Amino acid sequence: MLHVRQLAKRYGPDPVFSQVDLHVRPGEFVAIVGESGVGKSTLLNALAGLDTVSEGEVTVLDTPITTLGEAEQALFRRRHLGFVFQAFHVLPHLDVAQNVALPLMLLGQRDDGRVAQALADVGLDGLGARLPQQLSGGQLQRVAIARALVHRPALILADEPTGNLDPRTAEQVMSVLVAQTRQHGTACVMVTHSEAAAARADRVLRLTATGLTELTRPAPGTAPHPA
Repeated sequence: MLHVRQLAKRYGPDPVFSQVDLHVRPGEFVAIVGESGVGKSTLLNALAGLDTVSEGEVTVLDTPITTLGEAEQALFRRRHLGFVFQAFHVLPHLDVAQNVALPLMLLGQRDDGRVAQALADVGLDGLGARLPQQLSGGQLQRVAIARALVHRPALILADEPTGNLDPRTAEQVMSVLVAQTRQHGTACVMVTHSEAAAARADRVLRLTATGLTELTRPAPGTAPHPA
């Protein structure tokens, strides 16, 4: 679904990251962690074609998006990618259903009940007529997840999706995101500072200036080593 080969990003002579290789399968949930300032959000933007790269290639659905022009990249994102942002990015003058329907509208596709189903899937059934200011932070994040999935994208990119939420609400939001990834067979890449959020992923990778390293996790029932 997603293949990244030797990706690098520099600002002038200063490297942000380099030698990034990543492969994500349909239905797989990958978390990327790392120190602040290492470029996690920059990497996510590069995977979407929202930021140019200095070296390397990003391929989604066998399409090398790093070689596309800006207009082609925008159309590809609209059709095949979904975004979940930390700050929700809902439009305050549109109700919940209209916010979720935006990807379908931009693609010129009929609703055919997909908006109502997407809202039901994330536990917001019956709230489509509410305005964003009438919802809690956890509900707004679930609106963002419904909007990201309503057009059935191949790849979900989530940037700190629990960063503004309390632990209980964050756990609920992660459960929804994982369940929807599994149900739709969507590949998902999430960047996060949260250990609890990262623990829900199939794989956890650490980003450094010289690439991604997979973190090993203890087997279930294994006692942690003493410090």
